[in-house]
Amino acid sequence: MSERETVLAETERVLRQNWVTGRRGGTAFSYTEPSPGRYPWQWYWDSCFAAIVWRRFEPARARLELESLLAAQRPDGFVGHTIFWRSHVSGPRLLFYNVRDRRARETETIQPPLLAWAWRIAVGDPNEEPRIARHVDWLRRNRDLEGDGLLWIVQPDESGLDASPKFEEVWGWRANGRIGFPLLVHRNRKFDWNARRIRDAGHPVLCEVLVNTLWSLSLQALGRPSATPALVDRLWDERRGLFLDEAQPGGTRPQALTWASLAPLALPDLPEQIGRRLVEEHLLNEREFLTPVAPPSVAAGERSYEPGGGHGPIRRYWRGPTWVNSAWLVWLGLRRLGYEAEAQRLANGVIGAVAREGLREYYDPRHGKGLGAKDFAWSALAAELADPKPL
Repeated sequence: MSERETVLAETERVLRQNWVTGRRGGTAFSYTEPSPGRYPWQWYWDSCFAAIVWRRFEPARARLELESLLAAQRPDGFVGHTIFWRSHVSGPRLLFYNVRDRRARETETIQPPLLAWAWRIAVGDPNEEPRIARHVDWLRRNRDLEGDGLLWIVQPDESGLDASPKFEEVWGWRANGRIGFPLLVHRNRKFDWNARRIRDAGHPVLCEVLVNTLWSLSLQALGRPSATPALVDRLWDERRGLFLDEAQPGGTRPQALTWASLAPLALPDLPEQIGRRLVEEHLLNEREFLTPVAPPSVAAGERSYEPGGGHGPIRRYWRGPTWVNSAWLVWLGLRRLGYEAEAQRLANGVIGAVAREGLREYYDPRHGKGLGAKDFAWSALAAELADPKPL
């Protein structure tokens, strides 16, 4: 069996193994556990990525996956970061999870809003599902704080890149993975995780690159005006040739070089000149992101680069290892811009690692050793690299 055949078989095996169904109250749910045992609940962006891959094996499950996110939607359109279908948060996790109390059905925070885009890829026209429009409208009302079409987050974990070093420049010792993170959760709980109230009280909110990349993709999937021009206008740093976040109040621009600075490569309407700078100056730079299994979550030349994921009690998993979702997103940009050989090289690195190590949470960018959780569902995106399908 070839590496590609091995990857396709493994992705289908893990998705089917991790599939769970049930009812909570009068609500039916079906979703793919991110990893059995370690991650038992439904995570927003994990389910979006899983649905994208399910479309190739069993399209009905792709729809059920995303409909389960929408089944937890509140009347105002909010959909939480994590949905606790089968059990509640308890014990020490209450210090770290963004819930009002231990009986909460979902968190009060968001994740990168790619639901409409994932629906377009995996199911069909998102305009045919009115709950998606309500969700997008909630995000615009509550997180577009300056009226320019870009979203702001109130905690690092809303970006999905929880322990990335770039967040320490904004939240300091309260960032994810630092000892003070429970205090950030506690403080934001007092403000009901309301971004405007948090900002107006003088606490940080962040206009983050990856969140707004996936937001723009979802807007375009719905046929709404793209957020890409605003993303370029606000977060593109012409001098460095990178996208950099902006924090308010104060206007801090975190300088740590992480893969999120390259995430806009996934945007079909990204200006070509900008895309080529991202690729040629950074993604194809061996001192930064051109590793054997690319791209590392932090540039190889950064002081915070920890390719093995860190050691000790604090898992620093967004500080160097390669994640399959980030590889897939930049790979989309390489192909769109015509870098076919480079895209194939990137794909081969990921395919080889997955064929050897199985679906792991993340991989060492130097040699592809699998790290973190086993049978990790969103790493099934390796199937999109091994056997590309139209989006």
